[in-house]
Parts: sequence; C-alpha cells; structure tokens
Amino acid sequence: MDAWQTVIVLTLMAGMAMPMGAWLARVECIPIDWLENELRHGIIAFGGGALLSAVALVLVPDSLPALGIATATGCFVAGGLAFMALDIALNRSGTSASQLAAMLADFVPEALALGAAFAHGSSGSLLLAGLMALQNLPEGFNAYHELRSTTPYSSRRLIGLFFAMAWLGPLAGLGGFLWLAPYPTAVAMIMLFAAGGILYSVFQDLAPQARLERHWGPPLGAVLGFALGLIGHMLLV
Repeated sequence: MDAWQTVIVLTLMAGMAMPMGAWLARVECIPIDWLENELRHGIIAFGGGALLSAVALVLVPDSLPALGIATATGCFVAGGLAFMALDIALNRSGTSASQLAAMLADFVPEALALGAAFAHGSSGSLLLAGLMALQNLPEGFNAYHELRSTTPYSSRRLIGLFFAMAWLGPLAGLGGFLWLAPYPTAVAMIMLFAAGGILYSVFQDLAPQARLERHWGPPLGAVLGFALGLIGHMLLV
C-alpha cells in the first residue's frame, strides 16, 4: 500500500469512529437507570482521557522541536482562544451543537497533522491515528445524544451526517501529506493549535459533564482513556 493510501485508510478509520459512536448511542438501552447514567458519564470521561493523551503524547512533544518558545506558546494559546470564540458564537446563535463543533474542530487539524507526519515517517502518526479513533468514538456518542435531544433530526439522518463528516478526515490527511509535509514548522503550529483547542474543550465541555455526585466510576474512564494512549506510545517509541 502506498503512503498516501495509508493516510486515507488511517484517517477514514479514525473518522468512522464518529458514526460508530452515534450508532452505539442509538442502540444503547440499559434498563437500570443508574447504570446507564454511569455509563454515559464514563464514556464522556474516557473521551477526555483520550484527548489529553493525544495532547500530552503526540501533539505537543512532536511539535516543540520545530518551534521557539514564543511561537509554540502563541499557537497553543491561539487554539484555546479560537475554540472559546467558537463556543461563544454557538451560544449566541442558539445552536445546540457544541459537542459536534468541538469534535470537528479537533478532528480536521489532527488529520492534517497526521498526513504531514506520515510523510515524514514519524512513528507518532500511527499513535495519533489510534488516539483520533479513541476520542472520536465517545465524541460521536455524546454529540448524537446532544443533537437528538435538542433537534428534530431523526436518528438515521444524524448517523448519516456523522458518516459524511468522517470523509473530512481523508481530505485533510491528504492535504497534509501532499502540501504541508515540506513545511514542518507549519505542521508543528497546526498541531499546537489543535492541542490548545483540545485542552479547552476537555475542561469546557467534557470534564463538567463527566462528573456525577457520589459516583466515582466515570473519572476512572478518563484514566483508562489516557492509559490506552500511554500503551500505544510505549509500544511505538
């Protein structure tokens, strides 16, 4: 398989985790209320852990060698500010799709970075692809619940929408592979921008939703999500 074909496969697999998460949310039916509530919050926390592992194990360490302190810090903070601005705009417009917007806002830059990193032969590209899938599955799960409860869209239409969005991954991945690979500084800036946005999303959207009064299982989901990223990192490095 050629390198560009591998990029398409990896980014598509990561993207297809979004409709898979939405499908799981659709078929989920646990008759015990407390257990269903615990599971949903645990999945949210798991996604937060996977996102943090992507930031800590791939996006930040792979980008810092190509940038100076001022540029690296500026890109990281700019990512957080951009996600905050998106949140504010969605809130003012009354759009109930913050989880969906956050999912796309980190998926597309990550796919760009993955394509460019794969062109350089970076071992972190495989880990990033796996972490993208790990985070997209619970994000798709949560975004489906958010949209299903606040919009008139049918389950079939929502899952079809998520399926269509999954193809943004190969498009962005090919763009990174073909056009960004000769510019490692630009790739590093995109990775840090995405990292700042992801960190904002974890604490703005995921962490508050993961908390349950007098329940201690959901935070363990965050630990497990990060642990899977750690295992992948140790196997590839």
